[in-house]
Amino acid sequence: MIDNRTAPYAATALRVALGILFLAHAGLKFFVFTPEGTAQFFTSLGLPGPLAYLVILVETLGGFALIAGVYSRLVALALVPVLLGAIVTVHGPAGFFFTNPNGGWEFLALWIVGLVSVALLGDGAYALRPTTAAALLTARA
Repeated sequence: MIDNRTAPYAATALRVALGILFLAHAGLKFFVFTPEGTAQFFTSLGLPGPLAYLVILVETLGGFALIAGVYSRLVALALVPVLLGAIVTVHGPAGFFFTNPNGGWEFLALWIVGLVSVALLGDGAYALRPTTAAALLTARA
C-alpha cells in the first residue's frame, strides 16, 4: 500500500538524486574529458562526434529539470535513450556488473528503472510544476 503522506517526498528524493547524477555525468564529460575529448571518444565508438555535444546538453538540461521538478515525467522518459545508448555502445559488451573492466551495464539499468519510476510517479513534492498525479496523491490523503 502506498503511504499518501510520504509518497510525494519519496518521488522528490528520487527525482533530485537522478538529476544530480545527470549533472555529475555531464560535468565529467565537460570538465574532465572535455567536450572535444568526449566527441573523440564517441567517434572511436563509430558514433558521430557532434552527438557528444548533444548528450552533454541533454544530460545538463535534463538534470536541472529533474532537480527543479519541471516536466519530470517527460524529462525522465527523454533521458532513457541516453542511458540505453551508453549500454549498447560502451557498457553492454563489458557484461552486467559495473565492477567489470570498462564497467558493465548494471548501474545504467538501475538508473533507467529510476527514470521510469519518476515517469510513473510524477514530480512529487517541491516541484516547480506539479503534475496531476501529485495533486491526486495529496487529494486522496
